[in-house]
Amino acid sequence: MQEHGYAIIDRLVSPDHMDGIAGELAPFMDRTPFGPDGILGRRTKRTGGLVARSQGVRDLVMHPTILETSRRFLAHATTIQLHCTQVVAVHPGARAQTLHQDEVAWDMYPWPQDYHVQCNTLWAMTEYTEAMGATRVVPGSHRLGRSLELEIADSLPAEMEKGSVLVYDGKVYHGGGENRSDQVRSAINLTYAVGWVRQEENQFLSCPLEVARTLPEDLLRLMGYQCGAFALGYVNGFEDPMTVLGRAEPGRILGAELMRNADQTDDRRSFLREAELG
Repeated sequence: MQEHGYAIIDRLVSPDHMDGIAGELAPFMDRTPFGPDGILGRRTKRTGGLVARSQGVRDLVMHPTILETSRRFLAHATTIQLHCTQVVAVHPGARAQTLHQDEVAWDMYPWPQDYHVQCNTLWAMTEYTEAMGATRVVPGSHRLGRSLELEIADSLPAEMEKGSVLVYDGKVYHGGGENRSDQVRSAINLTYAVGWVRQEENQFLSCPLEVARTLPEDLLRLMGYQCGAFALGYVNGFEDPMTVLGRAEPGRILGAELMRNADQTDDRRSFLREAELG
């Protein structure tokens, strides 16, 4: 990822695992409309709310290899969070998507070139060939800066077997390929971001409270039931957001321990110099 802006991990889960997810999500994918424009894709369906809808997807979200990769890549932030969950199904006849950077989602904010705000994954839910519209990536483009108008000829297809995963930098230029086949090319897009930004998919509304109350604590915190940093995201008066789900002690005040547990930078050490923690 540091050298090229992306990496492919072959067969990280079994094809059977992906088939199981396809079965769980089939009713929701069937009801999903095609995109309204060329950006979302007029022959592309995007089905979200996957944490609430699929146990198999929850397993992918919490996959230790992907979590460790994302935490290392975004280690400059106090916490990371789940940013987006969706199945991207590119149907026959779909045109190639404009090559773009995903970090523009934050209203085109000009992130510094050396600051990474997200770590993205695309899991191959089907076979992932160039003819089927495999995601196209421009190697090394994560170093090129914002608003470049690159051509499809500048990119390579990220061809994969079912169960493989493409992990890529939010700065790398990429886009869905043209589907020239008679098959649907589906991928599960799970994205992680630093814990202090607005999530692309609203996890609190996408996953109903009655479902959230049944989920394990580590998944809930990744969904956003945590403080993103010191004094950021608490409920009531500096209380743990998990109190909303009955998973934390009401009235217990959260201090700066979250920041203390993060990788220490000069700025964090300066902020914590009089905290007297522990």
